Amino acid sequence: MATTRTAHTVWNGNLFEGSGTVSLDSSGIGQYPVSWASRAEEPGGRTSPEELIAAAHSSCFSMALSNGLNSAGTPPTTLTTKAAVDFQPGTGITGIHLTVRGEVPGIDQAAFAAAAADAARNCPVSQALQATPITHEAELV
Repeated sequence: MATTRTAHTVWNGNLFEGSGTVSLDSSGIGQYPVSWASRAEEPGGRTSPEELIAAAHSSCFSMALSNGLNSAGTPPTTLTTKAAVDFQPGTGITGIHLTVRGEVPGIDQAAFAAAAADAARNCPVSQALQATPITHEAELV
């Protein structure tokens, strides 16, 4: 069964001086302020589309990697994934770098790196972002 998740943004003013609020509607877990300055300069307590993409990508990648490792008979104890989304004003999103550290009993670094590479290529968010260069690194701890 397919699922649909929703969010909405209310924006006030022009791009450079205005601001908005992103609401996570499906979960109802919060509203988050957003502005051009938080996107192109310093966050200043506000989020950005790129931070929201990073959150989506890190969680999707972690789920895909966990599933791949479990399917191979080596379920992870812990995976910690960071997604860094680069934004260049005037150009757009220029790249995403995933870094994962994993505690996975019964696996070596090469197998962990291969599983991470597969997850980086095949998680649904990676698939949706195919136009963006995605790199990754994986460290077994």
